[in-house]
Order: sequence, then C-alpha cells, then structure tokens
Amino acid sequence: MKFPRPTRLVVGFQHRREADAFLHDLRERLAKFGLELHPDKTRLIEFGRFAAPNRESRGEGKPETFNFLGFTHRCATRRSDGGFTVARETMSKRLTAKVKDIRKKLMDRRHESVPDIGRWLQSVTRGFFNYHSVPGNLRALWLFRYEISKAWKRALERRSQTAHVLWDRMAKLINTWLPRPTTIHPYPNQRLRVTT
Repeated sequence: MKFPRPTRLVVGFQHRREADAFLHDLRERLAKFGLELHPDKTRLIEFGRFAAPNRESRGEGKPETFNFLGFTHRCATRRSDGGFTVARETMSKRLTAKVKDIRKKLMDRRHESVPDIGRWLQSVTRGFFNYHSVPGNLRALWLFRYEISKAWKRALERRSQTAHVLWDRMAKLINTWLPRPTTIHPYPNQRLRVTT
C-alpha cells in the first residue's frame, strides 16, 4: 500500500482560540480520510510581535523557535527601529550535515587539480548561498564558508604525509574560488514592492 507523502505546514493566527479551533477542525477533517497529524511534530507555539512581551508579563522565557524549510525561525527585533521581525537562520543540523558531506567529498577528490576542486567548491558554495542568503543569516553563511575553507586546507594537506599548506596560500585560493556571502533574497516587502 502506498502511503501519502508527509506534508509540513506552518499556519499563523492572531488569537489562541482561532489556532485551537483550526487544529481541532484539521484533525477531524484528516480523520475522515484515515489520516492523522504526527503527534511529535504538531504543536502550537506563541509567536509574533506580541509573543515576547506576553511571555515576559507571565514570567516565562523567550518565545519558542521552530524549524521550517531548512531555517530556524525566531522572534527578533530590528536594529533600525526596535520593531518586530522574524529572524531566519540556517538550521545548525543542516549546516553541519552539509559541511560533513563536502568534507568527505573533498577527501575523495583531494588528488584532483586545485582549479578543478576550486570550481567544484565554488559551485557547491554558490548553491548553498543561493538558498540560504536571507536577511539576518550572514553569520551562518560566513561560518559555512570558513568550515569549507578548513576542510579544503585539510584535504590539500592529506595529499602527502609531508604536505603543509600555509593559511597565506589558502587565503588566496579561498578568495579566488569561494564566493563571499551576501543577502540575495530581501524581505518580501522589499522584493515585491511595486513602484509607479
């Protein structure tokens, strides 16, 4: 028997009672088709611009975070005016897994020419950046670039037992082949702004 593919979604409501009613109705609707929500992956959390002050007034800690589409989402404030914003940072588990995968592939490719490895790393890094380059996520992207640089240095040093690559040489390779992180995807209100 073929089972339906799991679907993940995030739904936002202004009031708790609306969220409770939606969750109740969704459970009933799915049950009619013999489906159910995953108990460990379904939760209601207080999130949004009022979450932090409301929780503080009740003596509770910071608002919870949630992971969705490869990002950890958390309540934050803008530096410019102190207003509410949603901070999105690459999930640490995803970043670590990607670095580990690249590290392994670098070891397999360590005897290839430096330009060939550089072109491959450039492509991999650019792909990672193209997805994760959102406002507020530059720290994670710089960390990714740094970890890839270390892995590349280690792979070059493993070409022979006596090889030692100085960071001066590595800096030149890194700056030649690895793109520098920038914010590619602005906030929707900036990206979708229509001017006449």
